[in-house]
Formats: sequence, structure tokens, C-alpha cells
Amino acid sequence: MGLKTGARSEKSSRAPASKSQRSGKKGPGIKSKGQTAPASLPPPTGQEQDEMNGVAPPRPQIKVEDKMDEEQLTRLTTGVTLDSGPGATAPPVKTEKAAVGELRRGIIQITAVENDKQPRSLVILTGLKTLFQKQLPKMPREYIARLVYDTNSKCLAIVKRGLKVVGGICYRPFPHRGFAEIVFFATASVDQGYGAMLMDHYKAHIRATYPDMMHFLTYADNYAVGYFEKQGFSKDITLDRSVWAGYIKDYEGGTIMQCTMLRKVDYLNKPALIAAQQEAIMTKIREMSRSHVVYPGLPQFQGAKGAMTVDYRDVPGLSEGCLSDVTDVEESGWTPTMTSNPVRIISRSSDLYFMQKTMKELKEHSAAWAFLVPVNGEEVVDYYDFIKEPMDFRTMGEKLEANRYQTVEQFLDDAQLVFDNCRRYNPEGSNYVKNANKMEKFLKDRVADRIKREQ
Repeated sequence: MGLKTGARSEKSSRAPASKSQRSGKKGPGIKSKGQTAPASLPPPTGQEQDEMNGVAPPRPQIKVEDKMDEEQLTRLTTGVTLDSGPGATAPPVKTEKAAVGELRRGIIQITAVENDKQPRSLVILTGLKTLFQKQLPKMPREYIARLVYDTNSKCLAIVKRGLKVVGGICYRPFPHRGFAEIVFFATASVDQGYGAMLMDHYKAHIRATYPDMMHFLTYADNYAVGYFEKQGFSKDITLDRSVWAGYIKDYEGGTIMQCTMLRKVDYLNKPALIAAQQEAIMTKIREMSRSHVVYPGLPQFQGAKGAMTVDYRDVPGLSEGCLSDVTDVEESGWTPTMTSNPVRIISRSSDLYFMQKTMKELKEHSAAWAFLVPVNGEEVVDYYDFIKEPMDFRTMGEKLEANRYQTVEQFLDDAQLVFDNCRRYNPEGSNYVKNANKMEKFLKDRVADRIKREQ
């Protein structure tokens, strides 16, 4: 996966090794110790220098897994967890991601690196340069090399044994401006799942290294916008242009995106944070509802021959007594009229979602350019003499955000007003009227699709 900044993502092949390392063979049992994103890198020790030169003695092999005995194998075949016992708890709902497991076991390490002229740093920077050049083929190779080796650039790299780089970020910090520019971001296509983990470690590293730098900016091409959105980036730039204009490189065809970190979020422990939030929500639901209570089956149907009916008052949980009581009705959410008059009830949230989605589609329609903003009375001086109830998509969006549409019909009436006003003011056959007709048909098709789904 190659991401960034004005260049198409491509599948990558392995970086060419030097002649002495082309076979990929190392001394037996050499493993790299795992560490996570140190703030700075000390010079290599004598042992590390010997490893880089290929003369270090073999290290003890890392023990990957213990040999399982017969009891453990039996538990596996019967679906019982190996850790089960008298005090064991249920296994977690979500398993550990592969990339996180590799980091924990020391198969990979995430290290901060810059051009400090140290041999280890130069090896990693060269690996990053090669990775970026392969994953960003439209970016000039000389330009990538110049930025990676620039002493003002900083990098964060995912490194495997032998200092093989499989992912990395190159960025330029501007602490005095309060932001950093992500220049390059890429991971090897054969190593999936590293991107999100690398971005989380990057945020944690920035927080530890530059406590007052809370914003990131980057230029992303069309293939990378979706990824960056998943990592908290947005196309809405809240930083004042005077803060970053002239400091970052402008890439033709790229989309500038911004990410703002949250001080209360531990980016290296997001799963635990999300799990705690989910549990808090479920606890609140259990306090307000009995939907979590499971009742036994109805005994009336056991051994019954043929069809039979059961009074709803005898159904446990549907009513703790009699549904004529208001509190019971509110608790169960069911009333006898639901059986006698089964009318599909559309919730307010469904209406709101439909209006929001339709509003977005209307604004993005190719024929919507004339209806996006109110008509400028200074440019069209007699417009408001003819149109007494003006309406446009921006005004509709503001009303929608302010919750001023109580029904979908009110929303559709305003949309129809936009098209009627256009036909009332402009001559038949003009481009404005043609666009109004297109937009009107588009909206009617959306409404028809919704009605069809709800039937």
C-alpha cells in the first residue's frame, strides 16, 4: 500500500538488496529486539555495529511458541480456550490485530529516524527512500531522495530483521506553527495492516516529541483520501491559511487534508478506549431498558396440537402485568393496536438520514451549480422583484442543520420551490431551466426509491 501526496498507489516489489545481502541469508538465529517509537536514536553500540557489518555472533533464537501437550490439543478440538480454568473468563470479542501482534513479539519494530549521519540511521533512511520510490512511482525519484535525506525531515519507520524497511512516514515538523506536514507515507503492499498501526504510533510519537503540535497537514491523491479519512483526516481545513501557506509543498492534483489530535485519546490504546465506551453505552441501555433480559419459552406451546393463540398479557416481558398501564407500554414499546393496524412507522432518525443524504447528493449533482447559493441581488437586480420566496441549497442545508424541517414534506417543498423559482424567472429552454428539470427529476427518483424500499 503506498499512500500520499499526489501519487497513485501501486503494488510494490521487494527493494533490491545489495550484492552481499541479495540471498537474504543471515547468521543463524539472529533476531532484532522489539521497541516502539523511541523519541530519539542513540548511536549504534559495538554489538549493533558488528551486526550491521555481518560479523556479530549468533544471538539465541526467540522462542515463538511452546509445544502443546495432549490436554491443550484436546481443549482446542472441543472449542475450549487453552486458558480456561476455574477462574478463567470468556475470551475477548475482538482478537489482536496481526500487525500489533508482530510488534509485541518483536518481529517488527517502529523506530524514529533522522539524518544524524549515523550508519544505522542512513541504512534505514535508504530503505525508506527505496520504499517511497517504489510506492510513489509518479513522484520524481530525486525529489524523494532529497526530502528523505534532508536534515529538516523526520521519519518513522517500520523495520523488520536486518533493518528491512516495510513501512514509514516522512514528515516535516513546524513546532513554532503548531503543525507538521506529512510528506510521504507508504507501506509495502505485501505487508497489510501496518498503515493504521503506523499512523497511531506516529500520533503518539508527535505527542511525546512535540507536545504543542496538534495538527497534521498532507496532500493526498484520490487513492489515498479514503485511507486518511479513516485515520481522522478531513478535507475541511480549520487551520488559518496564514499558519501553513508557504510552509508546505503544494502538489498538483492532490487534496489537502488536515488531522487534529485529541489530547484525551491514547492512540496506542484505542481498542481499550472503544471497548470502554461501548460498555458504558450498553450499561446505560440496560438501565433504561429491559431488552437485555432473556425470558424462558412459553409453556403453552409445549405439547400443543394444532394452532393456538396466547393472550399478550401472558407473554413474559411484553407486559409485566397489563399493557393498559402507561409505564408498561413505554417499557415494552408494544401496544395492541400494532396487531389490529400494522402500519409501518418511519422513525425521525430515518427521515433525518434521508434528508441529509439527499441534500448532499443534490449539492454534488453536476447540474446544481446554479442553485447552490442565494442569487446575488446586485448582479441580478430584478430577481427579487419577481421572486418573493427565494430558496437555494445552501439555505436548505442551514435549515436542515438547525433542525427546522419537522417532516420530509417540508424539505421537499423547499426543494420544489428552488426549481419553481428557476422556471418562473428564466425563459423556457435556457440552461437554467434545463438544469432545474434535471434536478427535479433526480429528486423525484430518490423519493420514489425510498417509497419502494419502505413498502
